[in-house]
Amino acid sequence: MKNFFQFLNEATQSQASMQARKLNLKSDGHGGWLDTRGEFVAKTESGKLVFYDRGRVEGGKDQPKGAVGRSPAPTTTQKAKPAAAPAPKSTAKKAPPKEEAQVDSDTLTVAFGRFNPPTVGHEKLLKAAEKAAQGGDLKIYPSRTQDPKKNPLDPDMKISYMKKMFPNFKDNIINDDQMKSIFDVLITAAEEGYANVNIIVGSDRQSEFENLAQKYNGDLYEFGLIRVISAGVRDADAEGVEGMSASKMRKAVIDDDFKTFRRGVPKSLDDGDTQALFDAVRQGMGVKKNKKQVTELWQIAPKYDPKGLRENYLSGKVFRLGDQVQNLNTGLIGEVMRRGTNHLICVTKEGYMFKSWIKDLSEYTEVKMDSPMRDKIHPNTLVGTKGAFIHYSKMTPGVVGTNKKYLQPGGKAYGINFINKYKAKKVSTY
Repeated sequence: MKNFFQFLNEATQSQASMQARKLNLKSDGHGGWLDTRGEFVAKTESGKLVFYDRGRVEGGKDQPKGAVGRSPAPTTTQKAKPAAAPAPKSTAKKAPPKEEAQVDSDTLTVAFGRFNPPTVGHEKLLKAAEKAAQGGDLKIYPSRTQDPKKNPLDPDMKISYMKKMFPNFKDNIINDDQMKSIFDVLITAAEEGYANVNIIVGSDRQSEFENLAQKYNGDLYEFGLIRVISAGVRDADAEGVEGMSASKMRKAVIDDDFKTFRRGVPKSLDDGDTQALFDAVRQGMGVKKNKKQVTELWQIAPKYDPKGLRENYLSGKVFRLGDQVQNLNTGLIGEVMRRGTNHLICVTKEGYMFKSWIKDLSEYTEVKMDSPMRDKIHPNTLVGTKGAFIHYSKMTPGVVGTNKKYLQPGGKAYGINFINKYKAKKVSTY
């Protein structure tokens, strides 16, 4: 018969096991947990799942990938099976256009990215997406993040310029404030009834999106086929389209180099609009006109100063354990649970784990949240934000609409409209 302590121990172990399964971790049989690549990331301690830094693992390295470390491979292969090599072959054999149309009707092609600012390099991405769609549905989702260092343009302004720069895709560019991450996009696509999805990304991000999308297929969403397609190789040192990036554009603004900035913008945008875009990026970054700026390059364009980024990371100035960070490629926000030599393991508030290179991350703050909802089901209750005020205003009887001019302190109808009835009257004294 089991004694009380045995039951208690099994209960705590199962609690840790449930959390680990939710994060798609595999047990090593000795209280440790491995991710899908077989890396040691966590351990069960006192019935709880504790994440480990590389430095805390014995020997300073991940545990060796033995038979247990390789166990996730069949699961990954099984989920990724539809995206394997046979897919392109079957497409090649479907010569009749009508057959291709039937396949594409169940398939959505998506491109999710920062586009901050949009460049000629992004035009190459959109053309690759159009080719992959083969006449089927194509949706382009610009991310919603805004900050003065890496995302100077607000979503509305960014999308407005994208439609001017890429007129052939203006109907495909979606302005939806609920599409904050690639998970939001995939969940919505599944809810809309698409059976398959193509995700178009730059070659340097293909592996990241592939692992993430396949990992949660069948959990957050369910597709028969997920293909992550590269839009082509990027080379930061190359001239022309291949060498142009948003990082280079932001650096050009800091250097007050309009000529370089102009080369990164499609010819469809005239000189006047290009100058306006240049000024908008400069304003968003807080750069003063005709004044030299002392700016840390690793903060605004980390690919051009990897040494500076690494030094600040290793010294603990950025991305500390417990910090909230956002992956700028996927839009996912999570808490730092483990610090590697050049990457982080993070967990979202919903309990989903993702791995990111430090160059693809930004420290996250919710102070500027304007939306009344944090996501589709959770209201914004962060005190001091406009979104929280809108949320509480809607719950307050007698509030005057949600027009922006009424939502600012000092506005004509700020607060509830019956408050004046109860103002304290002046009392004369003798």
